[in-house]
Amino acid sequence: MSIVKLNNQGVKNATAFGSITGLGSMIFIKKLTASSSGTLSFVDGTDGVVLDDTYKEYLFTFKNIHPANDFVNFQFNMSTDSGSNYNVTKTTTIFASYHNEADNSSGLSYQASFDLAQSTAFQPLSFTIGNDNDQSFSGSLRIFNPASTTFVKHFISTGNEYNSNDFCQTSFSAGYGNTTSAVDAIRFQINSGNIDAGDICLYGIA
Repeated sequence: MSIVKLNNQGVKNATAFGSITGLGSMIFIKKLTASSSGTLSFVDGTDGVVLDDTYKEYLFTFKNIHPANDFVNFQFNMSTDSGSNYNVTKTTTIFASYHNEADNSSGLSYQASFDLAQSTAFQPLSFTIGNDNDQSFSGSLRIFNPASTTFVKHFISTGNEYNSNDFCQTSFSAGYGNTTSAVDAIRFQINSGNIDAGDICLYGIA
C-alpha cells in the first residue's frame, strides 16, 4: 500500500479548518446554445448574466463548438460599454500542439499570426476548426477580475479541436485586455460564418 502525500497548500489551508469549501465554489450563471448563430454574447445585467464585481474570476466553458464553415477560428472580444462595442485593446500570445490521425505529423508551434499586439481585434482561442459532422472545438476561458478599475484584464484559455485536416490540435491562448475600465460584456464568434451548434456556459468562481 502506498500513501499519497497532499502538498497543495490550498488543500492544507482549507482542511485545517475542517472543510474543503475554503477552496471556493464554481457558481453556474448562464448557458447560451448556438443554432446558426453569428455571435454569442454575455452582457452583465442582461438575461440573468452576472459579469461584475460579484466574482473576481469568471469561467466560460465551450462544448462542441461546431462551425458552419471549414478551416475557421473561434474567437472572443471584450466590451467596457455593455456590449455597444467589442473593441478592448489586447496584447496576447497563442501556441498549439498537434497530432494527426495518420500518425505521421505532430509538433508544438507558436502561432504568431494569431497573437495580438495592442490590437482591438477579436482574439482567436482556436483555429483551423473543421466543419465535418463530427468536427468541433471544446475548451475554456478564464477571465480575472473583469470589474477592476485599477488593473488590466488577464485571461487564459485552453481548448482542443478536431481540425479540418484531421488533426487533434490543442490551443493555448493568454493575454490581457489593456484597460482599467470595468469589462462588462464578452462576445464569442467564428471569424467566418456562423456557429452552427454548441454550448457556452458562464460560471463565477467564489
